[in-house]
Amino acid sequence: MRTFAGLALLLFIFCTGCIRSRTQKADATIQTRPGIFFVATNGNDSWTGTIAAPDASQKNGPFKNLARALQAAGELKKLQNGVWPQPVSISVRGGNHWLEEPLVITPELSGTSESPLVISAYPSERPILSAGRPLSNWKATNMDGKSLWAATIPEARRWNFHQLWVNGERRQRARHPNNGYFKIAGLPDATSSWEKGHYRFRFNAGDLKEWKSATHGEAIAMTRWVESRMPITNIDAQQKILGSNKRSVFQLQPGDPYYVEGIFEALDQPGEWFLDFENDALYYLPLPGETLHRFAAVAPRLAECLRLEGNPESEKFVEHVQFRGLTFSHNEWFYPTNFGSAERHISTTPDPEIFGFAQAAFGVPGIVRAEGARHCSFDDCRFSNVGSYGLQLGRGCQSNHVSACNFSDLAGGGIKIGETKIRTNSLEQAHDNEIADCEIFDGGKMFHSAEGIWIGQSFGNRIAHNSIHDFFYTGISIGWTWGYEKSLASNNIVEFNHVHHIGQKSNGDGPILSDMGGIYTLGMQPGTIIRNNLWHDIAGLNYGGWGIYFDEGSSGILAENNVVFRTAHGGFHQHYGKENIVRNNVFAFGRDHQLQRTRAEEHVSFTFERNIVYFDHGKLLEGDWTGGKFVQDNNLYFDTRTNNMENLFPGGWEKWRENGHDVHSIIANPLFTTTNLQAFHLETNSPALSVGFRPFDINLVGPRKNKAH
Repeated sequence: MRTFAGLALLLFIFCTGCIRSRTQKADATIQTRPGIFFVATNGNDSWTGTIAAPDASQKNGPFKNLARALQAAGELKKLQNGVWPQPVSISVRGGNHWLEEPLVITPELSGTSESPLVISAYPSERPILSAGRPLSNWKATNMDGKSLWAATIPEARRWNFHQLWVNGERRQRARHPNNGYFKIAGLPDATSSWEKGHYRFRFNAGDLKEWKSATHGEAIAMTRWVESRMPITNIDAQQKILGSNKRSVFQLQPGDPYYVEGIFEALDQPGEWFLDFENDALYYLPLPGETLHRFAAVAPRLAECLRLEGNPESEKFVEHVQFRGLTFSHNEWFYPTNFGSAERHISTTPDPEIFGFAQAAFGVPGIVRAEGARHCSFDDCRFSNVGSYGLQLGRGCQSNHVSACNFSDLAGGGIKIGETKIRTNSLEQAHDNEIADCEIFDGGKMFHSAEGIWIGQSFGNRIAHNSIHDFFYTGISIGWTWGYEKSLASNNIVEFNHVHHIGQKSNGDGPILSDMGGIYTLGMQPGTIIRNNLWHDIAGLNYGGWGIYFDEGSSGILAENNVVFRTAHGGFHQHYGKENIVRNNVFAFGRDHQLQRTRAEEHVSFTFERNIVYFDHGKLLEGDWTGGKFVQDNNLYFDTRTNNMENLFPGGWEKWRENGHDVHSIIANPLFTTTNLQAFHLETNSPALSVGFRPFDINLVGPRKNKAH
């Protein structure tokens, strides 16, 4: 036995050049099999890439770049007549892997269900695929009486980045005010409608000054449900007017919040930075305790880390590629100088005079972007320190799986599925993707209207057991058709998600936008189901902090077994739509009101049945409850402030029932257990049971522990 063990050890050392842990030994035993490649920051692209660390002679070892490993995998496939006989694995060692250009995976690198291409982190290590560049040669300096650190940035005007990370954390571009927001005082120019934005606005005395570097910066103005980035052309302190060469997305209003950033004179709080693109210099005001010799700064250089480039219309898909344990970081997407986007639901005419999007920052791409990807997966990956959306599953992305991933520190949102365009070719349609057991949080850092998960013209997707929180705008959004025209957003399942602190973040920042929901829907959506979710702490600025929000044309949707509480403007709102079912939910603690119906139409708006509505603030109903074209029955209502709810219904309770509404509903205390009121468990003798309410376990929401990272 000793002889055998000794021989085994000698063989192991011979193969790997070093002694590793049991996990690493297990990995080493399969290194000689064709189709296993390694990538490491101390590797060399001229080596074979078949061992995990450089050998003693420094003549063989892992590849240095993942692109080289992909090339080797492709070469192996050609040698195998275009089919891998077994799974092909690329194992990436820990550390920062600085990408010279985005990685691209084409259909030629597709695997099969039996032999996938697996790109994974080396056991117990966390590689970071970085679209950024480390910044070095920092020196202490003094500028205009400020003790700063400075670094030279070659071609800064062309680079002109808007984000910076230091020691793994986002740092704030010089901002004024440092915290909170100013309010627009007035508008010197009229516009033709709310859709037409402004080039300038008035500010209140003392808010802004005629700073020397003002034209380096931008005003970020919020109105309705969007933000607008307005490059500053001038600040007139006497007239108190800020001017820009870009219009706001929509018409601004007095009282709208705004701030400015990217101005040297605003560099006044530790942790802030300023890029002087005229002099190729970056200035940083260090935090207490930071030292130059332990200072790792990264600036974004590329817009993305990874692209999956299929050609679905030609039936050429990227298939069966698996990503495990990887981190994607340090990118930035920003409006190009020839930007002409702002596609709207009202007009699709490009508008080059705008730096903004009409809703959801939908045009901001992902740091990982896929088209024509099928049966691909992302498991236990991290999308952190991101300068855009995280993951984009676009045209022709079908049956992909994203599980146990973490999305955090996001300039935009978390995940986008589908497109704004309705594709008639089924090969180009996005459908049947699954997002499960992920945590998506701390978003909208730069594109404030971005969302946790956005689903456009896409069907059959499942969004389950995710935790989504801390966004300035909507948590989950489905649909991109306003009204009753054609839509592809059908049969989407949203279940067991925990969505909270939407509009106002958990640190108290916000609300700065309006017209949002924990979940927001648009258009005809037969078969879409929203069930067993927990929605809470949702707040809009002026209006529209709703839990479940059926906006324009939302139809054919079932919402059941949801708990919604602590919303600014109500647990449920339907703007207009038809034949939705809202059943067996708990709506509690709305601030201004609990339920809202905005438009009465000739068809049945919705059926509202077997729900508990429990509140201690505001009123019960808001909006237009005329016309009678809604079904409302077998509900329990309770205002903790009074047992007399006569005046909470139009015309009074008895008149309301005479008109056919809530005929079998009751006004009674539902008797929630006092041990954990926010779980909304019922006592066994709850009167809610008498109207048919069926208890459900809300503790099942969020990522399942056995899949969490």
